This record gives sequence, structure tokens and C-alpha cells, in this order.
Amino acid sequence: MRPIFLRSVFRVATIATPILLVLHYFVTHVLALIHIFFQHPGIAITQREVANAYLNGTLQESRKAPQIPKIIHQIFHNWKDPANETLPSDWEQQRHTCIDINPDWEYRLWTHKSSLAFLSTHYPTFLPAYLSYPHPVQRVDALRYFLLYHYGGIYLDLDNGCLPSIKSGSGSLDALTYFPLWITDGGRGALSNNILAARPNHPFWGRVVAELIEGRGALPLGSLTERLAGFWKRWWCLWGVLRYVEISWGVGQWFIGGVWDEYHRMLQLGKKDAVGGKVVLEGVDEEVSGRLYRLMMDNRPGMDEWVFFTQGRGGTWNGWDNRLFLEIGDHLWIFSMVLGSLVGLMGWLARRYWRAQRGKGYRKVKSEDMEDRSE
Repeated sequence: MRPIFLRSVFRVATIATPILLVLHYFVTHVLALIHIFFQHPGIAITQREVANAYLNGTLQESRKAPQIPKIIHQIFHNWKDPANETLPSDWEQQRHTCIDINPDWEYRLWTHKSSLAFLSTHYPTFLPAYLSYPHPVQRVDALRYFLLYHYGGIYLDLDNGCLPSIKSGSGSLDALTYFPLWITDGGRGALSNNILAARPNHPFWGRVVAELIEGRGALPLGSLTERLAGFWKRWWCLWGVLRYVEISWGVGQWFIGGVWDEYHRMLQLGKKDAVGGKVVLEGVDEEVSGRLYRLMMDNRPGMDEWVFFTQGRGGTWNGWDNRLFLEIGDHLWIFSMVLGSLVGLMGWLARRYWRAQRGKGYRKVKSEDMEDRSE
């Protein structure tokens, strides 16, 4: 009787263990992903609030001097023909809205050639990871972080432009230079990386750059074993089928949102680095809290006014999963309820299966026991 029961238990354990392990991995990763879509730490400010503070002088009085250098960065990588550096006409017009109304700002357009020259000169150890990204847009994402860390300034995607200056005699972006760092928040949960700004060598971008140099989102290009390990690591995005997921979580906006949240958690833990206890957040900014700024840029009707920037044609790399996650961001609570229901259903089915197997084993043992008695 006992061996039969043990065989039944072993059979159930053999089937249930891998299912539970996969379920655990899936649930923990989904929970980590969901948390990206909720409210983020930091100081939320609207464009109108910044403009009003600049116009009445309170921003200049409280900050004393600008902290972000007057440099505008934009990146144009022609993925089909890298040697062709001619911008599409609408993007050419968009960028001139920033150049023309900010005459005392330095403007830098980074192409394939100049991007490689910059990384080869200043960050050569990052080049292998940079060149191994499975999607070209990941190189554009990563490069902007290195530019902000190295030079500082304001980065804009080419589908973003600038609105006229709010103050006569000033550049249209001057008001935004009085903060040590700000990141854009589209108001749909996930932070954005289409427009970013910082002073040089800010520790937030230092953490981002360090993770990328360590190989975040890159594919191993070494031995066969390393390549196979890299291939297996991509299973969670179905080996690139979920393209938007791989891009966003690898080096894109979801990655930035995760580092942002981790950075603010560290502020609450005494400004200590998670590795080795090294202090890495000294001099974050003049705020006592050290929190950074989220510039609100929600373009849905009825949301806060856009004062500094415009939005043009974008989404050159978007696909079906991009639209899916946009819907998730717009209906987050419904998605969370559906996901919770699915997890609960899977747990219920697992319990039903366990009970069925246990009952089957019990009936078999009882049947054999009765046969033994009849003999």
C-alpha cells in the first residue's frame, strides 16, 4: 500500500514542481512589471508650474543659477542606410523649432558615425554591448543616457519640437535649466524617455550607465555557451516576438522607471549603494530630500497644458504589442483585476488536479487492498 501511495505522490510532485516554479517566475516578473505602471516617487511638476515660477522670478531666486548646460541633444540613426544622414522633412522642421528659438544654445545631432566616435573615445568598454543589441532603437535609447551623463543638457526625440519662448529675450528652454535633473512622465504609469534633462555626471544617470556597461539588455557575443545562455535569457519576451517588451524592459523607458524607483528607495535607506555600502548619492541636488523631478507631459485631452514642447510623427519602431501595453496603461486597474483572476484560476486548477491525483491514488490503493483480502 505504502509504495503505491508514494509513487502517486512522486508522480504529482514531478508534474506540479516545474509548473509551480514557472508560475512563481512568471508571477514575480509580472508583479515587477506591473509596479512600473503605478505612481512613481519624485517631485511631480507641470510645465505651467515651471513657466509661472520662471516668469515671476521665484525659480531664479530659489535656485540662484542654472544647473543644466544649454545643450540640445538629438539622435538620428538611419537604420536602413546608415551612411544617409538626411532627416525626413517633418523631423527637419521639428528640430528647427528648437534651434531657431534657442539661439544661445549649442545644438548637437548625433548620427551613426558620431555616436560610435563618442562611445569609442569615452566609453570603449560599452561598445560590445552597444553593438550587440538585437533592436537598433536600443542603441538610440542607450546613447541618450550616456550623452546626458557625460555632457548634460536636454535630450529630445526627433518627433518632439519646441514651443515659442514664454519670456521675451530668453530661450524657450531656459526655464527648464534650473533643476539638476528631470524626466518626463506621460501620466500613464510608465515614465518616458523621449525628453530628458540633467546636469553632467548626475549620479542617477551614473547608475543607468553602470548597468548598461555591465551588459543590461545586450546579447553575449563570446563563446557558444555564452550565446546559448543569452538566447535562453530572451525567453521572457518570446525571443523578440514581444518586441516592445524587450526594448522597453531592456534599455528603454521601463528600465529607466525601474532605476528611478530604485534610486529613490536608496535615498530612503541612507543614500547607500546596494553593493559595498559605497555612498553614491552625495550632492544629488539642493533639495533636502534629494528627490528628483518628473515633468508631466500627458497629451490626452483635458490634461495639463504643454508649455515647452510639441509632439509630431513618431512611433517608427512601434508594433502590435506597443498598442497592447498602451491600452494596459490606460486601463491598469482592469488589467490588474484580470491578471489576479487568472492567477487565482491557475491556483484553483492546480488544487483540483492535486486532489484528483490524490483521490486516484487512494482509490487504486483501496482496490488493490480489497483484492489482497479476497485472495
